[in-house]
Amino acid sequence: MKAKWIIGGAGVLVVAGAMPWVVGYVTEQQWQEVTHELNQSQPFIQMQTDNYRRGFFGSDMSGAVTMVDPESGQTRRIAYRAGVTHGITGSFMNFVPVDGWTPQGADWFQERPRLTLETRLWGTAVLELEAPAMAITNPESGESLRASGGVARIEISDTGSQAEALIVWPQVSLSGRDMSIRVNNFRVEQSMAHLVGGVWTGTMEASIGSVELTPAEASTVTIEGLLARSSTEAKGKAQRLDSLLSIEAKKVRYQDQAYGPHKLAFALENLDVASWNSLSTSMAELQGMVLAPDAGGRETFERQMEAMGQVNTAMRNLAAAGFSMGVPELSLDTPEGAVTGNLVLSHPELTEDQKESMLMVMQQLNGSMNLSLPAVLVDEYPAVRMQFAPLIKEGLLVPDGDRLVLAAKLAGMVVEVNGQEIPLPPVF
Repeated sequence: MKAKWIIGGAGVLVVAGAMPWVVGYVTEQQWQEVTHELNQSQPFIQMQTDNYRRGFFGSDMSGAVTMVDPESGQTRRIAYRAGVTHGITGSFMNFVPVDGWTPQGADWFQERPRLTLETRLWGTAVLELEAPAMAITNPESGESLRASGGVARIEISDTGSQAEALIVWPQVSLSGRDMSIRVNNFRVEQSMAHLVGGVWTGTMEASIGSVELTPAEASTVTIEGLLARSSTEAKGKAQRLDSLLSIEAKKVRYQDQAYGPHKLAFALENLDVASWNSLSTSMAELQGMVLAPDAGGRETFERQMEAMGQVNTAMRNLAAAGFSMGVPELSLDTPEGAVTGNLVLSHPELTEDQKESMLMVMQQLNGSMNLSLPAVLVDEYPAVRMQFAPLIKEGLLVPDGDRLVLAAKLAGMVVEVNGQEIPLPPVF
């Protein structure tokens, strides 16, 4: 009996001793797979691994991250190196920029930031950034950025199909010649689950304790209790999708007075998942082509035209499947009274025969819009009057007691606004 325990114990030791090598091998394969999928899924962040040197108890690797600005197409390349420690059930990676966390001679951080990735054999991973207090000043423009220490963390599980994210930053301030901005108690929590292709479901909640806006020659405006919530869920055997985003602010303070609450909501309902995935994928591909370094020449132009055709087809399929979208709630509290409104656009689901004869998306679009605001806002504030004067002149915003109202309906490519009919041109 004693011999069996000795043999069993020896076997356990052999397996445990070999596990770091197994973990190192699996970690290298997982890293290559994850970076490949990241590069294929979007064009804005590209990961490159130049060298991966795997040992028994640890590894070293080096590479570069290339980030693309979606607006300008400009790229920035950051070379990195990482040390990898192999354990019995997973690995621990510590990433460091080759050129350091700050430009040469700069002293931005009180301590060095820490970027780590912890992985497990069963497919979970935790990426975490711990940032110390930071102070950056631009001597030429006079602008400065100050931030307390913060943390950003994302936990990925179920081989990449589930993710939990957390960002906490107690304070960030930006000062310039014309404006100073201070953000207090910033926090984001997000839960995501992969549905299909580039479509994810889940919930998100982002909150800010307060935002202080201080112009150089005016009083401070403080927005308190900012809260953004979003939820995306699948229904109908994961064939349809609903998504809702709401943004709220408890109070806006200006010159010892406070107004609130304020709320704005956006909604997408009953989207066809396959068509939505095709549309988002086609638009990402088209944007990637536009930002590509060789975005020119006849061949590139032909590819872009093909991608635009795919976008149009996806939009038609999405509309033909039926959907609803809009702003279900707009509510702003002002010193002169409340501003309220809503907007909804919808398209009916079409049969196959109706879809074949469909010439444009907007043919069968239906919708309504309502807006109501105190008339004194337009009378007393030139900036507001400038925005709404054209609507009032054309009779689209009409008096209703002490308020101005707009009531519009869309049907058959005709918008009826306060009794006036306005035919719409065939655009899409």
